[in-house]
Amino acid sequence: MGKKFIYAVIATVIFIGGIIGYQYYQKIFGKSITKDTELFIYSSDSLIDVKEKISDFSKNTNTFLLVAAKKNLSKPKPGRYILKEGMSNNELVNLLRSGNQTPIKLSFNNQDTLEKLAGRIAEQLEADSISLLNSFKDKDFLSKNNLTEKSVLQIFVPNSYQFYWTTSAENFRDKIFVEYNRFWNKSRLQKAKALELSKEEVITLASIVQKETAKNIERPIVAGLYLNRLKKGWPLQADPTIIYSIKEVKGQDYVVKRVLTADLEINSPYNTYKNKGLPPTLISMPDISSIDGVLNAEKHNYFYMCASVEKLGYHAFAKTLSQHNRNAAKYHQWMNKQSINR
Repeated sequence: MGKKFIYAVIATVIFIGGIIGYQYYQKIFGKSITKDTELFIYSSDSLIDVKEKISDFSKNTNTFLLVAAKKNLSKPKPGRYILKEGMSNNELVNLLRSGNQTPIKLSFNNQDTLEKLAGRIAEQLEADSISLLNSFKDKDFLSKNNLTEKSVLQIFVPNSYQFYWTTSAENFRDKIFVEYNRFWNKSRLQKAKALELSKEEVITLASIVQKETAKNIERPIVAGLYLNRLKKGWPLQADPTIIYSIKEVKGQDYVVKRVLTADLEINSPYNTYKNKGLPPTLISMPDISSIDGVLNAEKHNYFYMCASVEKLGYHAFAKTLSQHNRNAAKYHQWMNKQSINR
């Protein structure tokens, strides 16, 4: 009886030990993450912060800290991590030790000011808008690349780019500048040269075209019209440059629904009614379609354009002033009927 009892006790201990061992194994190597998800770890995050962040999709949050301690992980590497359903705490800790984060697809378009651009990028990277804005305006960077605070917006070509979420403000700016120079490939530079424009001038004209029409199909036509005026030595007389001049004084949030005759007398280098040629810099961030619209401008004899009342959103183009005056009269009558005064 004594031996049987001892054997029974040993068997019970082994059984209980096996259960405990299995449970312990499961907490470390068993399935812990309950769904596919993203995990963003900030540079300032501790392991306790990580534990709180995974609490909504982990079955073993307490064991996470135990595994981290066993693997000598005192601080997680920051980044954007893709967690898969069924991932164990062991795998999670290994991931946070390696820093093997997944890049994001970052995008931006038509941000008319550096402030708006910085805010848009800060929504997608760990870097905050202030650090981004400071990097855009960095005097050494601007001086080195022959840019100013007004012209630096031109290096940001709207598109989708791959970045690590932890990319610093300076590294973001520098990579975008590399992408900008890559965008200006041999073909685009040759087309700019054929137009007798620098790439900066192409972007400046494209920014006006961008503001003049939202229709991609019209952009080569509008670009061709402005190029006709430049060749003739006429002032561009582009309303978007007047609106830009107004907002420089009134603020970017000031809404201009209609350009008035008095506005054409604004004393600004961006006033293309008073000044011939292109304005000093771009007035907005042009899309690739606007840039290529200039580089592939349509050849025609149009010198005038006016918003169309027959086809809203489009323009009525004219070769002669008398033709244009008729189009303009229709448009002004329509504006008056809509009670659009400013």
